[in-house]
Amino acid sequence: MLGSLPQMALMGAVVATLAYFPLAIVLALLFALFGVRWETVATFGGTFNTWFGLFAWWLLAFAGASIYAACAFPWEDKVPAEPEKE
Repeated sequence: MLGSLPQMALMGAVVATLAYFPLAIVLALLFALFGVRWETVATFGGTFNTWFGLFAWWLLAFAGASIYAACAFPWEDKVPAEPEKE
């Protein structure tokens, strides 16, 4: 099981990275409807600088993707048995 945890983390990182930009665009457009600038959202209201804010958003996406990976990861090796030849 210890070998599968890094694989699950890698799967979560890949999913988070692939979903990051489309979700960021949707989130920026959604907040733009309410008059909030994307810089405000990206920096958590000015709490962080832009780069660390974007990294923090990626970490949030990674947390969600890790939950997905934990549910979708094949924890048990289910190899179908080959039929015996007679």
